[in-house]
Amino acid sequence: MSFKKAFTESSNPMLGEETYKNVLDANLVERGEVMTVQGAINKTLVLMVVMLATAVFAAQIANPIFMWVGIIGGAIVYFITSSNPSRAPYLAPLYAVLEGLLVGTISTYYITATGDAGLIIKAVGITTAILFMMLMVYKSGLIKVTQKLRAGVTMAVGAVMIFYLVNIVCHFIGIDLPMLHDGGLLSIGITLVIIGIATMNLLLDFDNFEKGAAMKAPKYMEWYSGMGLLFTLVWLYLEILRLLSYLRD
Repeated sequence: MSFKKAFTESSNPMLGEETYKNVLDANLVERGEVMTVQGAINKTLVLMVVMLATAVFAAQIANPIFMWVGIIGGAIVYFITSSNPSRAPYLAPLYAVLEGLLVGTISTYYITATGDAGLIIKAVGITTAILFMMLMVYKSGLIKVTQKLRAGVTMAVGAVMIFYLVNIVCHFIGIDLPMLHDGGLLSIGITLVIIGIATMNLLLDFDNFEKGAAMKAPKYMEWYSGMGLLFTLVWLYLEILRLLSYLRD
């Protein structure tokens, strides 16, 4: 598979139509051990509960180590699961724990930095509102998930992930990128663009839920799908939190 094809056929770093095609098994279909949309939703809810419980724990301690464990550990678990989605029933809950460490620590950081605990409530509320708004948009067919849309969003997500990676590397060598951290108009603009990309990525996540069920993917893909949606929601929440802190200043 060419680099271009590999880069444009996945929907978010966790999900892609090719991923579902690659795990199809006729024997599982005969035994009824296949993915359903409701099953994927249930798994997503379980992962969210695990993530939230861990976030509450991490917020009480607010150790910066938790944040880096969440970032690095989450990336490692993602790559392991992507290489073999059948491991998702075991690794998805671990991924949720790692994301909880990240979310809890960063949330506490923003509360400490701004002195405004209401910031977290607003970010959660906006993230939830966007989730249901995009679900209605998807169900209504107002925006259809075409191959062009999938490719465009995927490339945008890839560009953002590269941007994040550069930012992390710069941080470790003692360089901060003012365009992302100074709270100026450019920072606000970049954050709004990233929020827009994450929001569009939700449409692809919803579409993959339905495609996986329609293809009769293995049951374990419910965990894999939930893991992908959790990634998008955490990403969206953290960027909204960043934006609210800029607007507050």
